[in-house]
Amino acid sequence: MPQHDASRDPRTVPTETAGAAPAVTAEVAFPPAPVGDGRPTRERLLADLLGARRLRLGVTLADRFWGWAGTVAVVLVAAFARLWDLGRPAELVFDETYYVKEGWSLASLGYEAAWPEEPNPAFEAGDVSSYLTGEAEYVVHPPIGKWMIALGMRLAGGATESWQWRIASAVVGILAVLLLVRIARRLFASSALGVLAGLLFAVDGEAIVHSRTGLLDQFLMFWVLVAFGCLVMDREWGRRRLAERVAHLVDAGSDVGLYGPRIGFRWWRLAAAVSLGLACGVKWSALWFVVAFGLLTVFWDLGARRTAGIGRWSEDGVLSDVVPTALIMLPTIVLVYVATWTGWFANRMSYMRDWAAVNGHEAPGWWPGWADGAWQSGRSLWEYHHKMWGFHTTLDSEHSYAAHPLGWIVQSRPTSFFWERFSPGQGPCPADVTHDCATAVTSLGNPIIWWLGAVALLVSLVLAIMLRDWRASGPLAAVAAGWLPWFLYSWPVAEFLGGVSRTIFTFYTIVFAPFLILTIVHVVGALLDLTEDDPPARRAVGWVTGAVAAVIVGVSVLFYPIWTAMPVPYDYWHSLMWLPSWI
Repeated sequence: MPQHDASRDPRTVPTETAGAAPAVTAEVAFPPAPVGDGRPTRERLLADLLGARRLRLGVTLADRFWGWAGTVAVVLVAAFARLWDLGRPAELVFDETYYVKEGWSLASLGYEAAWPEEPNPAFEAGDVSSYLTGEAEYVVHPPIGKWMIALGMRLAGGATESWQWRIASAVVGILAVLLLVRIARRLFASSALGVLAGLLFAVDGEAIVHSRTGLLDQFLMFWVLVAFGCLVMDREWGRRRLAERVAHLVDAGSDVGLYGPRIGFRWWRLAAAVSLGLACGVKWSALWFVVAFGLLTVFWDLGARRTAGIGRWSEDGVLSDVVPTALIMLPTIVLVYVATWTGWFANRMSYMRDWAAVNGHEAPGWWPGWADGAWQSGRSLWEYHHKMWGFHTTLDSEHSYAAHPLGWIVQSRPTSFFWERFSPGQGPCPADVTHDCATAVTSLGNPIIWWLGAVALLVSLVLAIMLRDWRASGPLAAVAAGWLPWFLYSWPVAEFLGGVSRTIFTFYTIVFAPFLILTIVHVVGALLDLTEDDPPARRAVGWVTGAVAAVIVGVSVLFYPIWTAMPVPYDYWHSLMWLPSWI
């Protein structure tokens, strides 16, 4: 890591000079140094806790302008890739057959209704009312993702057009790109690196495909990303407040002592808990992010108190930050998750809604009689969850696109959502051509992004350990939460643990795709740090990064047709199957 250079420190140079310094570096953590009479100042504490680069971010008008101009440009790219001809193909693809129809019946009845046999042709033709059977459907995922799909259809005016099924996914995908730009900008203290992260996500195939299909994993990714952004904001707010409180004690003539000051209620942390509760309300796999992000924010808190010079920083961190965090976040997550089932509680026709009453499960004697209904509905929901758990832990049916998680990180077995082949004159294939045509929706990430990401994961981990670079911790924790738990449900780990190797798919990677991109950007930022005092080398890093980004965009242009069901010559489609396992 480069040595600290006082000439680049905003604590020792005028603001206008500091604004001209390079915008990318790792946080340099060192104990507060004596100033004047030996007391640490607020400015010194802020620099120690947030890093000199973060304090310079956005100081100049030019940095703020290019930060937002780059953000707008990247979001426009994302919007075009996700919205253009969103209704293609004009039929339900892959698991849209479940979630779109469930969302529509939720919006119409308040619960997921059962559909008749083979309902898709009628639904695709505009008959969206055949669910009116009066019978609830057994579903195995919580309702929030389906409610978001339903909201999109309602705002779009109905479900008679295929683009209406997907508009919620597209809007969420565009917002996710916007979020990633701003999160990366704060994480790496660089507007340029923020724009780079957003650009890579804007053109990635996994992100584009999920933004153009009505599946749940898109909404899971979104709420997880929102939660991470809230924790990044909480980290910054908490450290600013800690610097102010410690400086106030010093100015008042008090010693910081063994235990530091309290910093007050953390609203960003509460917002993160709400987001994680909503993520759990989309899919239960969000629980792994609850664990990962909880540990992440604890270690960030402990590091802050240590850097602030608090004597017993570990004990103080536990008492002041860890315990309050657990008491606030965990109940909030549970309450928000239960609230996502409000529609189920409100409709007696919901699946298993009256299971407790029907099966004679009365409330215990100590339970107040006026609340018997609440106990029975809660007991019914608990039994429903037990049934859902049994489904998820025993799902082992054969599927041609099932993929072991070991290959996810390099996209070795992508999931085909849709594929058709036409002879000349059939379907979208022109009659005046001599070749067959193909249309495909393949949930395949941009190969260059994912192959670079696999390498970046290892490099970022090494940098985090060797240089104690905090910027790597968040992305690595999120990738671990979204990827590693699936090994528990795959061979040979599942067999070793006495479980079943369940059916899993590569498209689950969308939930950690933005964080994989952050590891790539982290490596670029670290290279810029290491070449900070060598302008030619630094320029070389910039040029190589720009060239690789241009190649990535070019590859996305080539693959865009097979992400969006554009009719192309069969030979073109086949030429993009770079690996035999992609077919």
